[in-house]
Amino acid sequence: MQLAGNRFADTSAAFGNDLYTLPSFPAEIRAPAGTLPGVSSFQIQIADWDISTSGDRPDCMVAMNPAALKSNIADLRQGGTLIVNNEAFDERGLAKAGYEDNPLIDGSLNQYDMIQIPMNTLTKEAVADKVSGRSVLRSRNFVALGFLAWLFQRPLEPIKTWTNTKFARIPNVAEANLAALKAGYNFGVTTEASRTIFKVNPATLPVGTYTNLTGNTALAWGLIAASYCAKLPLFYGSYPITPASDILHELARHKRLGVRTFQAEDEIAAVGAAIGASFGGSLAVTGSSGPGIALKSEAISLALTAELPLLVVNVQRAGPSTGMPTKPEQTDLLFSLFGRHGESPMPVIACSTPSDVVETTIEAARIALKYMTPVILLSDNHIANGSEPWSIPDAGSLPDISVPFASAPNGANGQYLPYLRDFNTFSRPWAIPGTKGLEHRIGGLEKENISGNISYNPENHQLMTDSRAWKVANIANDVPAVEVSGELDADLLVLSWGSSKGTVGAACRNLNREGYKIAYAHLRYLNPLPANLGEVVHSYEKLMIPELNMGQLRYIIRANYLKDAVGLNKVAGTPFYIGEIRDKILEIVEP
Repeated sequence: MQLAGNRFADTSAAFGNDLYTLPSFPAEIRAPAGTLPGVSSFQIQIADWDISTSGDRPDCMVAMNPAALKSNIADLRQGGTLIVNNEAFDERGLAKAGYEDNPLIDGSLNQYDMIQIPMNTLTKEAVADKVSGRSVLRSRNFVALGFLAWLFQRPLEPIKTWTNTKFARIPNVAEANLAALKAGYNFGVTTEASRTIFKVNPATLPVGTYTNLTGNTALAWGLIAASYCAKLPLFYGSYPITPASDILHELARHKRLGVRTFQAEDEIAAVGAAIGASFGGSLAVTGSSGPGIALKSEAISLALTAELPLLVVNVQRAGPSTGMPTKPEQTDLLFSLFGRHGESPMPVIACSTPSDVVETTIEAARIALKYMTPVILLSDNHIANGSEPWSIPDAGSLPDISVPFASAPNGANGQYLPYLRDFNTFSRPWAIPGTKGLEHRIGGLEKENISGNISYNPENHQLMTDSRAWKVANIANDVPAVEVSGELDADLLVLSWGSSKGTVGAACRNLNREGYKIAYAHLRYLNPLPANLGEVVHSYEKLMIPELNMGQLRYIIRANYLKDAVGLNKVAGTPFYIGEIRDKILEIVEP
C-alpha cells in the first residue's frame, strides 16, 4: 500500500498537482496479514492549488481486504467512492477482521458509491506467464494503482518508468507489475465502473524546480544545507528509533558532502558523541523520538551548561513509553521545554510541513551556532512520513550562518577566557581543541564567570544561571514577529503550532470565504515565544488552540500571558481533519 501510494503521489507530482500525503504504518513489525493491527494505509490530497494538509475526510477509498475496510471506512465521506477487492471478502478474511456478516452484501455500505473489483482474478490472469507460486498475487497493488490512474486520469508513464528502473535486475517482476497495472486501468476503461470521474488539473505554482520529499528526507537535506551555510562539517549521532530512523538512513548516503553519521549502541552514546563533535568544531546533531530524548536529557543538560551548539531533533510520536510508535502526536512540547534537571532553558523550534522543514532546520542551526546553545527541533510522525512538493532553492540564496572560531587569547596577559561573553548575544566564544594558547576547561561542573574555572560560589552560580536564561530569552528579539492572517477585525484568533498548521489554515480560510470573521496565526518559535505574541493574543476576545495533545501550548499561553483559551485536543494517533477544526470554531463563534 505504501508503494502504491507513493507511486500515485509521484505520478500526480509529475502531472503538476500540488499534494500532501499521510502514510500510516502498523506498529508491529510483522502484524498478521488481514488483521486490524496489520492494516497499512496511505492518504493523499491532490489539488490544482497550493495545499499544506493531507485533507479532510477522503472522497475515495481503496480497501484491499475486510480489515482495511473496517479500519478506515469511518473516515470516508458520505457518498464517497469506495473501491474494494471483493475476492478478499471470503469467510476467512471476514473472520480475521471481526465481521459476522459480509458488509458488501448486508446493505451497510449503501451510502457509498461502491465499486467491486475482482483483483485476485485480474492479477492472476495478467501475470500468469511472468511469475508463479506465491509471487502471483503480489501485484494486486498495481491492479488497484492502475484503476486509480484511470479514475483520476493520471498518466501511466511515470509509473512504468519507475517500475522498469526499480525492478531492472528482475525483469519478470517488472513485467508482472506492469501487466497488473494495465489490467487495473483497462478494467476502468471497459467497465466504466464509477459514476464519478475525478479530474484535478495541474496546479499553478511559482516557477522553479520541484521535488516530492518526505519530512524526514527534508530534515536530512536541511541539516546538509545548514552545514553548507555554516561552513562546518556535519556530524549526526543517532540510535535507530521510529519514526526518526530515516534521517540517519538519508544522511548516511551523503558522505561525499562531508557528512559523518554515527549509529551508536544506545541513545546516551549517540548524544555524547554529538557533544564531542560540537566541542571539536562540527555542526553537531543528535536525533530521536520521545523515548530517546528522555534518555538523552542528562547529556543535553551537559551541552547546555558547557554552552556548546547542538541540534536535538525530536520526531514526536504517540506516547507515553512505546505508545503507538507509528502514529503522530504533539505531546512532547512540555517535555522539550522543561524535561531536564536544574534551571536549563533551551530554544525550541517546530517544523510545520515537509516543505517547511529545510528552512526551519537551517534556522535552528543558526540559533544554536549564534547563541552557543543546544536547540530542540520538533517534528512529528505526520511531517516525517508525509510528503509534498518542495521548490529547490539555489544554493546561493541560502543564508550565511557561519560563526568565527576563537583564534587568539581574549584576556589580559595572553589568557583565554572561555566565558567572556559577547555583549549582544551573551554567547561565549567557541575554541577548537588543540588551538595553541586557547586551552580551557569544559564539563558539567559549574564554571566561574569569564574564567571558566570550576566554581562552587553561590553568587557565581546565580549569575551563570541568570546569564544562560537571559541568553535564551534574548533570542525573542532575533526571530520574526507573529503574523496574523484571515480577518484582522475578528473576535476569534486560532493559534496553531507544528503539523496542525495546514489543517488549521485550511479550516480558517474556508470559513473566511463563507463570511465568518476568523483570524489565525502559527508559531514556529516555542521558546522563547515571539516578542509580540502577548500583544497578539490579547488583541482578540477569544482564543482557540488546536493541538494533538491535551493542551500543552494552552498551558504555556496561560502561564505567560494570563490569557484563557479554548482547546481542541486530540490524542487518537491521527492528525486533525479540517472538519474537526471547523466544527470547533463554529461552536465558539455560534454558541
